[in-house]
Amino acid sequence: MKRLQATLFGALVAVGFAAQAEAPAAQQGPKQNITPGAPAQVLPDFADLVEKYGPAVVNINTRSRANRSQSLPGLDENDPFFEFFRRFMPDQQPGGRGRNAPKNAPDAPRGPLRPFGLGSGFVVSPDGFIVTNAHVVENAEEITVRFNDKRELTAKVIGADTRSDVAVIKVEATNLQVVKIGDTKKLRPGEWVIAIGSPFGFQNTVTAGIVSATSRENLSGDPNLDAVPFIQTDVAVNPGNSGGPLLNMRGEVVGINSQIFSRTGSFAGISFAIPIDYAFNVAEQLMKTGHVTRGRIGVGIQNVTKDLADSLGLAKAAGAAVSNVEEGSPAAKAGLEVGDVILKIDGRTVEGSADLSRTIRGLKPGSKITLGVWRGGKARDVSITVAEFKDEEAAKAADAGKGKSKKAENKPGKLGIAVTDIPAEQKKALKLSGGVVVEAVEGAAATAQIDVGDVILRVNNVDIANAKGFNETVAKLDAKKPVALLIRDENGTRFVTFRPEGE
Repeated sequence: MKRLQATLFGALVAVGFAAQAEAPAAQQGPKQNITPGAPAQVLPDFADLVEKYGPAVVNINTRSRANRSQSLPGLDENDPFFEFFRRFMPDQQPGGRGRNAPKNAPDAPRGPLRPFGLGSGFVVSPDGFIVTNAHVVENAEEITVRFNDKRELTAKVIGADTRSDVAVIKVEATNLQVVKIGDTKKLRPGEWVIAIGSPFGFQNTVTAGIVSATSRENLSGDPNLDAVPFIQTDVAVNPGNSGGPLLNMRGEVVGINSQIFSRTGSFAGISFAIPIDYAFNVAEQLMKTGHVTRGRIGVGIQNVTKDLADSLGLAKAAGAAVSNVEEGSPAAKAGLEVGDVILKIDGRTVEGSADLSRTIRGLKPGSKITLGVWRGGKARDVSITVAEFKDEEAAKAADAGKGKSKKAENKPGKLGIAVTDIPAEQKKALKLSGGVVVEAVEGAAATAQIDVGDVILRVNNVDIANAKGFNETVAKLDAKKPVALLIRDENGTRFVTFRPEGE
């Protein structure tokens, strides 16, 4: 199970009110004021739902020629869960094949296959296609799928997409029971949902809770991952639940359980699922072609804050501000400019940078779209032909997303910061009379959370007009004394103080 590090713990609280059975007044306690005719609130009964759709949920065991520290699912011998797996899950002991491994599976010359990971999945076609998480089958050389009727079948990976953390595997079988695919757009906070999976290897474990939120974005901050609008729930999810389904009360799969919010690796009250409409779009591509095709237009973008909206004359903070336009990209050919704010795609409102990125990635290369753009206090339409996003362009996209105006040409100097001048049009859009943009950062400055794309307005008490002025001011500083920089980014303006040598 992938983890998100955090400083907060959640608490799983399931609250319900059971209807009181009729009993003598002396046994019922104090009389309560109940509105006549009001229906009693009862906890839902999940038994029929689990009985009907549980058989479509599978346990996934993977084996790999991993080193000793990987011989248990992500655990080393110092981990408190290592002893748990060793004692109660003999199939997962290091160095062995496990008594449930296929008898005719030969060891490779490089050494024996070793237990590697646990996960869950769900059947989406009667002929054996199964959807799970990409991290469940990552590096797996042998995959065993266990059904709740005790059958064990060997599976092969059809395709795994790490950017979305969605994978499809297949077993050779027919007439398998399948899940129903739901509509995430109809999901509401407060709605009851259940997870079925194999936490710690306990197959077909059922847990329940409610939807806490329907769109939690940028959880990891990893530019190599898509901007997935995760479903947040308080359903208990633990290692081994990864890849299992999140179902609504109609028995429809609305998400793939994928991440937890925890400092320990075990459930702490908050879990996250990939929305099924997003995930199944990826899965269908994997089933058809074995890979995923994504769109791109070649821009770096950021959310529009209230300050930025005010400075650009926008009525409210909405859309995605263009911080970089890649040379030769579809955006450049269409005439998009740094400082533009993209408000709509084919007439649909853009909620923010993650929404724009997700929408563009979901478009088929070659598609023609119309962007509603705000520029110079006026709205205009820009037509763009979507290109194909390729993995080798990920690094470029990540740099662009941080607001980098061009490839870094300078090396970090005395403060661990390299800067460049701000283009005149961007200064005008942001209503700046001076300042420089951070082009590269390292050391104590990076530790102080100064980032590429930040604007430096002042060094100590000296206002900065351009890169030359910045470098001259920095050259006069005492490297052993703290320095205070006035920084402006998408969140506003703040002072950042640090010692250049990190003392």
